[in-house]
Amino acid sequence: MKKFSQMQFKKPNLKKIEGDFNKMIEELEGATCFEDQDNVLKRFFKYADRLGTNFNIAYVKYTCDTQDEKNVKNQELLDEISPLVSVFFDRFNKSLVKAKFRPQLEQKWGKHFFNMLQVQIDTFDEKIVPDLQEINKLTSEYTKLIASAQIEFRGETYNLSQLGKFADSSDRQTRKEASLKSAKFFEDNNQKLGEIYDKLVKARHQMALKLGYENYIELGYKSLGRTDYTAKEVKGYREQIYRDLVPLTNKLFKEQAKRLGIKNPQYYDYNIMFLSGNATPKGDKDYLVEKATEMYGELSKETSEFFEFMKTYELLDLEARKGKAGGGYMTYFADYKAPFIFSNFNGTSGDVDVLTHEFGHAFQGYMSRNIACPDYRSPTLEACEMHSMSMEFITYPWMHLFFNDEAEKYKYSHVVDGLTFIPYGVTVDEFQHYVYENPEATHEQRCQKWREIEKKYLPHRKYKEAPVLENGGVWMRQSHIFSSPFYYIDYTLAQVVAFQFFNEARKNHQRTWNKYVKLCKLGGRYPFTELLEKAHLNNPFVEGTVKKIVRPLKKYLAEFDTSKF
Repeated sequence: MKKFSQMQFKKPNLKKIEGDFNKMIEELEGATCFEDQDNVLKRFFKYADRLGTNFNIAYVKYTCDTQDEKNVKNQELLDEISPLVSVFFDRFNKSLVKAKFRPQLEQKWGKHFFNMLQVQIDTFDEKIVPDLQEINKLTSEYTKLIASAQIEFRGETYNLSQLGKFADSSDRQTRKEASLKSAKFFEDNNQKLGEIYDKLVKARHQMALKLGYENYIELGYKSLGRTDYTAKEVKGYREQIYRDLVPLTNKLFKEQAKRLGIKNPQYYDYNIMFLSGNATPKGDKDYLVEKATEMYGELSKETSEFFEFMKTYELLDLEARKGKAGGGYMTYFADYKAPFIFSNFNGTSGDVDVLTHEFGHAFQGYMSRNIACPDYRSPTLEACEMHSMSMEFITYPWMHLFFNDEAEKYKYSHVVDGLTFIPYGVTVDEFQHYVYENPEATHEQRCQKWREIEKKYLPHRKYKEAPVLENGGVWMRQSHIFSSPFYYIDYTLAQVVAFQFFNEARKNHQRTWNKYVKLCKLGGRYPFTELLEKAHLNNPFVEGTVKKIVRPLKKYLAEFDTSKF
């Protein structure tokens, strides 16, 4: 096993890759027995792992330093050739679904595997390769533009991630200045970001038309591997949120403004929960990693072993720095059976959330590392977020390690943040449905629609001093809207599921942990709604689920005496 610094990206030889695929297709189609076809499939799994590992190494190194010329060139190369590699995968998949011994293969590998193959076939054709190349190029352009932010603030220079800690300041003037500096970056780049997004929308729409879809919505859902629900179910879920959650979140925002003693709160005021400030971790990156080591050592044998593995092999890149891409993610190096965690620590409670949220993703990947079929190691994205968000709550008994006497303050804020996040998440989702139903809309019309939807779910938000946000430009800060259409609703679905784990853990922590580990080990063997059934969890799409989950959370929050914070 290599450490991450020893892992090197090897420039792919496209002709060799095509030849390897052609050979596997030839052997698959020429096989005279089930065993031979099965052996080809197993060899294909290993080959896909090797390709994926190499491509992921390049991507991670690029996001770790977007200003390194070598990293940039490697990412540009991948943007160019990955759609061409998708052509080879598509050819193999088409041969596989028509395989002579498919019944036996389906019996061994499961019907869900072949359902996923069909979805991949339905969402790809060689004729959309130029569109995919354009989308990759534009997404990288967005990432680089956001990472390029160099914002002067009180004598120092910060990127957007680093500036975030000042936007959470308990001093109103500080958070106002930092928030307006951030808004100014988006105002200065408003037209450029609008142009990038317009090109992305039109490329995706053209791609959908080429594949025979009315617009990108159905294609987008299928591209996310959703085989068990459609936009209709998601619309019903959004209606549940508006009816059964938004009244509570509006009440929580009003209570927050009252605690802060601000009569006409602006958007940046909601960044803090109490006049005394938000709970903050009591140490730097090394301190937090040390405390996380203690926490995962006590939680279980599996988590102890895994966190040591992540540290030993340099699989954690946690601190914000110049040239580093924004945000956070977990990815996986299949050849090494190793997850990788990327984040931007900035001194806020979000740093601890990374050590639980991204660790939840990574732990699931580690628990599923020995599953031979790559498609089964990780489920669809809404199910992936169940693992991460649930881990945030499962680790509550150890929050004192990070926050000392502010642990209870953190827990209260974290539950409230989870609840109030959901209406924002469905705002993003409803906005994207509008965008792809109306691909010819102008940048101004998109912004206007965003503000309209935002006022529906988040009526408390006011942007008096930031015209670019008041006019509906908030969505430009959300990278998922550019890079991963229709993904964002997954966070909210997972949050609803994670709250179920939280409600259960407060009754019996060990039983809940066992249930969680079992869910992680299932990987992606089943689609989202079936995974919920297997884990005995309520389905967010079923009418009444949101109301059922919110009720005990109201009681939990009522137990806190927030005047002590």
